[in-house]
Amino acid sequence: MSTPQDFKFYCSHCDQPLKCDPRYGGRQIQCPSCQHLIRIPNPPPGSGFTHIEPESGRTWDTHLPKGNQS
Repeated sequence: MSTPQDFKFYCSHCDQPLKCDPRYGGRQIQCPSCQHLIRIPNPPPGSGFTHIEPESGRTWDTHLPKGNQS
């Protein structure tokens, strides 16, 4: 569901249109379309959020590898 605060961006690998809440800017996610790891860009000016530093070394909590999960 879209909220008024959501901002739109595109996957840098497949150009899939995506949207998210500005508070997730700077995080890495797996594109739902092409499965590449991408970084959510900083939110646009006027969204109430400023430049957000990327969360380095935290792909484990945003990217779950596919495979046999017991």
